This record gives sequence, structure tokens and C-alpha cells, in this order.
Amino acid sequence: MKLLAKVCGLARAEDAAQANEAGADLLGFVCHPPSPRHCPDLGLAAPRQDRAVLVMVAESAGAILATARAFGFRRVQPYLPVGRRIRGAALLREAGLFVLLPWPDEPDQPDVPADLYLWEASPDATGVAGGSGQGHAMAHPPPGPFLLAGGLDGENLAGRASRLPAAVRGNLRGFDAASRLEAAPGRKDSAKVAAFIHSAHALELP
Repeated sequence: MKLLAKVCGLARAEDAAQANEAGADLLGFVCHPPSPRHCPDLGLAAPRQDRAVLVMVAESAGAILATARAFGFRRVQPYLPVGRRIRGAALLREAGLFVLLPWPDEPDQPDVPADLYLWEASPDATGVAGGSGQGHAMAHPPPGPFLLAGGLDGENLAGRASRLPAAVRGNLRGFDAASRLEAAPGRKDSAKVAAFIHSAHALELP
């Protein structure tokens, strides 16, 4: 099984085109103005909706659904308040969207059904909703197949994957990277992007 490579935080047309041409399986477009990776024109995703993911911080799933429909997204990565995650994820899936659910590495979380999970650092540890660029202890895995995230690039991806707990390794479906693939905040480095994608696709787990 080839593992997936998701390049996130694409804010410029040239970066989206380069990531697509380099073979990224998923392309993340952030809708969150405080982020340096906020995409000012989500229309950039339109030519690549077979791979595009709307990454959005919102108070309600309804806002995410409206944005997804306005720009034609079929996949969403919703950052919702804790108390609204279960119903919000359900609403988005009921609307026909593929939900890539952020799963912070922290204990005692309710089981939230999703199509795929994004295992990342806890916002309690990083101070931001997502995209911190920080790794995590991989101590509290999601309840299903996941992409591993948190400070990854082409050089450290294999090492991080090798330290995955054996019990959850079979649920690994790929990797997500953003900040470590940049030349500057919001501007991707094409060589780093290509190296990350190559490493993800070349990796073979025991």
C-alpha cells in the first residue's frame, strides 16, 4: 500500500501547482485568517478538487459546509470547538463530504466517527488549533486510519514512522506536512515539498 502525502498550508497558486505536479495526494488550503498559511483565495483549489482539502477553523460545522460548497471542496479538515466535534463531523459527512478529522494527541477523547484522522499535537501543548509544526508523543492514537502530522519533512518522516506504536502502525495511511516545507511562512520550498512527497511514497513499513 502506497502511503499518502498531504501538503498543507498552500496559499499561493504556484505552490499549489508545484505540489500537485510533484505528486501530492492531498492538497490542504487553510481558511483561518490569523494563520500565516491562510489562503486568501480558496478558488486556487478549483482546478484540483480531486485532491483539495478545506482546512478550516470555525465555531460551527455549518460555516465549514457553506465554505466547502461555495468553493467546491469535497474534503474538509474541520477544527471545531470540542463540544461540537461529534455532531459537526456527522453533519459534514451527512452532507456528502469526506471528513479528515483532526485528532490531538491527548487522553480521554470521545470516539468521533470520521473518514480519516489527522494525528497531531494537542493544542493545549502548542497554543494553536493546528499546523503548529511540533511533533508529539504518539501516545493517544485515533480510533481508525490516520495521517501522521507534526513537524514532518522528507528527512525525519521515516524516523517518526518507525517509532509509531506497533499496535497502531497498521492504521497509518500517510503523512501531513506544512511549516517544515516552507522557505518562509506561507511560501513553500519546492525542493522540500518534492523530498517530502518522495519520502512518503517510498516508505515501506514492516
